Amino acid sequence: MMTLENDNIKLRAPELSDLDVLYKWENDDDLWHLSNTQIPFSKFDLEQFILNGNHDIYSEKQYRFMIEDTKDQTLVGCVDIFDFEPLHRRAGIGIIIDADHRKKGFASMALDILIEYASQHLNLHQLYCNILSSNTRSIFLFKKKQFSIIGVKKDWVFLNEHFQDEILMQLMI
Repeated sequence: MMTLENDNIKLRAPELSDLDVLYKWENDDDLWHLSNTQIPFSKFDLEQFILNGNHDIYSEKQYRFMIEDTKDQTLVGCVDIFDFEPLHRRAGIGIIIDADHRKKGFASMALDILIEYASQHLNLHQLYCNILSSNTRSIFLFKKKQFSIIGVKKDWVFLNEHFQDEILMQLMI
């Protein structure tokens, strides 16, 4: 079995065949708060990211893995490593599951694979994530994966005309 897969999913590099789905996700303004983006991406921009991006986590300090359902090769989401700090052996993680594929265990499986990869291959000591306090499903998922709440950033995100708290969670691996 490859490192970045289990019996149900695999984490893989972005491909040109993912362009339409990436375009949909990156231009969904309901998701922009996740990456502090306020402008849309063109298909050209995303194509250039796939074709020409330096996909080296050590130089870019981030990497996006596509989450693929292995039974039918459907793209169901993506998981990002960001703020990769090899000296301090830590990184942030974020995950998006397409609305049509939620509540099927894909996020849980992807996190299991990513946590093991971060520990075994990137030699990380800790992972962290930031989750809106209103996103109770994600908080539950990360708690299930042994992440601890280590802080609350009050009124951190202005979304839908209201400020929301952001929960900071951490996992020592």
